[in-house]
Amino acid sequence: MSGPAPSDPPPPAASTRGGSAPIAGGPSASADGSPPPEHPDSASSKTAKTTRAALTLGALGVVFGDIGTSPLYALNAVFTEGVRPDQASVYGVISLVFWAITVIVSIKYVTFIMRADNDGEGGIMALISLVQSVTLQGKVAKLALVALGIFGASLFYGDGMITPAISVLSAVEGLEVAAPALASFVLPIALVVLTVLFGLQRFGTGAVGRLFGPIMGLWFSILAISGVAQIVEQPEALGALSPTYGIAFFVDQGGIAFIALASVVLVVTGAEALYADMGHFGRRPIRRAWFLLVFPALTLNYLGQGALILTTPGAVENPFFLLFPGWALIPMVLLATAAAVIASQAVISGAFSVTRQAVQLGFLPRLTIRHTSEREIGQVYAPAINWGIFLAVVALVVGFGSSTKLGSAYGIAVTGTLTIDTILFFVVVRNRWRKPIWIVALGSAAFLTVDLAFLSANLTKVASGGWFPLLIGLAVFTVLITWQRGRGIVTENRTAEEGPLRDFVEEVRVMTPPVHRVPGTAVFLNSKIDTTPLALRANVEHNHTMHESVVILSIETLKVPHVAEDERMVIDDLGFTDDGISHVTARFGFQDEQDVPETLALCAAKGLESDLDVEGASYFLSQITVVPTGAPGMRRWRKRLFATISRNSASPVEFFALPVDRTVVVGARIEF
Repeated sequence: MSGPAPSDPPPPAASTRGGSAPIAGGPSASADGSPPPEHPDSASSKTAKTTRAALTLGALGVVFGDIGTSPLYALNAVFTEGVRPDQASVYGVISLVFWAITVIVSIKYVTFIMRADNDGEGGIMALISLVQSVTLQGKVAKLALVALGIFGASLFYGDGMITPAISVLSAVEGLEVAAPALASFVLPIALVVLTVLFGLQRFGTGAVGRLFGPIMGLWFSILAISGVAQIVEQPEALGALSPTYGIAFFVDQGGIAFIALASVVLVVTGAEALYADMGHFGRRPIRRAWFLLVFPALTLNYLGQGALILTTPGAVENPFFLLFPGWALIPMVLLATAAAVIASQAVISGAFSVTRQAVQLGFLPRLTIRHTSEREIGQVYAPAINWGIFLAVVALVVGFGSSTKLGSAYGIAVTGTLTIDTILFFVVVRNRWRKPIWIVALGSAAFLTVDLAFLSANLTKVASGGWFPLLIGLAVFTVLITWQRGRGIVTENRTAEEGPLRDFVEEVRVMTPPVHRVPGTAVFLNSKIDTTPLALRANVEHNHTMHESVVILSIETLKVPHVAEDERMVIDDLGFTDDGISHVTARFGFQDEQDVPETLALCAAKGLESDLDVEGASYFLSQITVVPTGAPGMRRWRKRLFATISRNSASPVEFFALPVDRTVVVGARIEF
């Protein structure tokens, strides 16, 4: 059983959702992605406006795909919960929909949570990093909060499986309205679309990404127009925006209204994407796109669907597509499918990014992650994650059979993440921003009341589908915490085997007979700064040789997204300037690319050694075999799981971009 060293430097990461989105900004963008202040009479004014427009369009195409396709299935799901299509119920539902979007998206995320950025990056992983950096009373409290955040990130994988299934299926279901005779083709067509979508992932999304903004711009425009057309015929529907109708709905039909909440939450699916993609587009472009187009378009469309149901109660079967005249149905099915693919793409890419980030932060082992763009670091492809999600999506489509039934499975993942984000955010507000306790108490109470109401309503659907994202979340959570814990134990045992680095160097200097020095440069990767690489120790003890120039490279992953190149390297001659042995600490952010040969070139540029041979250097890796024992620390089944994961993780040679023909892997055995 041979696997990579769990304590080797952890690999690269990216943001949580929509991670493969092309970055529309450039050198003129500020830290939050917004353009710099402009002079009205300067040439830079036009450049700034162009940058602002590009960022806003890019955000429109990537950030809002998920929430933008919710009108396809949300109200349909609500009215299958026993809600009557009478005026009181319709007004009550539309009121709940509008205020859910307003409170959760406009106020909670766009206005408040997006202020909690980690060096410009957002998302639940960024919140976890912020929580790890604050001072809390008691180690257990911090561990519990981090574990809660990891569970929220784990739920995202369930979300990533359900979003493509429900979005594409609900779009293709428009065929049942346009041509009822084609109803039997809905599932096969949806499966074909999904197969093509996942099959194209390995080519990257850069080229397709340039089309996302215009397509979603057209989509939201049509959402608004179709809603307005129906509101013109039923203008009194505008009254449903009053919160009094939502309150009256609960007073008069408490049980039905509570159950309906489980489907109402579908209108805010993708809310966290606004926060998670902040690092790609910036806070201001996302806010502009939301308030100027997306929020009004969604509101008008839901009002239009409500007005249609009032005049035609039978429209509850598919209120979205029935907003359109017969001649427009087929074009709308095609446009809806395109929008659903875009929404799915953002979630799939986000799954790649969350995986990459989890690897970088030490919650997963090395995985094969390929870059699909020479320009954009965020465009990555993880084959194992891609095909794993695909198989789950196919099972969901075939197993549930309709978007309405899938809605039962969707809410748990969404509401769980919403609740966890709120908790972590207010920990940051209190312990990092030092806001008064009364502000934290009022804010958290207000938002958690809403979040927990939706979460508790969705708990009633566990048996009818909500078990799926919970099962996926628990499975992923178990893997993440098992790897993190096992890696810590193995690292501790490995450190004892490696021994202190400075003592080893001193031993080599006085060794009799002296170690034979061969020409060339050897680079030894080692996770610890102050210990001896096992490969170096084995080479000296067994071969009695060492290269004339030896570089021991350790990689530190900091809890910030990026580290500037001029702050990346720390070079240490270990107290001896004439023995050709140096230690280099390379510091990376959790979204920085870790390329070892490139790092070595940076060291040479900083004058590490005049005879450092970057082009011809040999690389040495210590690759261990982990052996589970009865020693305390973890249960036996978790140790076996850890060993299995370790055995199947990606090759460190490919992971660290090492030249295959100049890399030597030295094995070792570590018990834990």
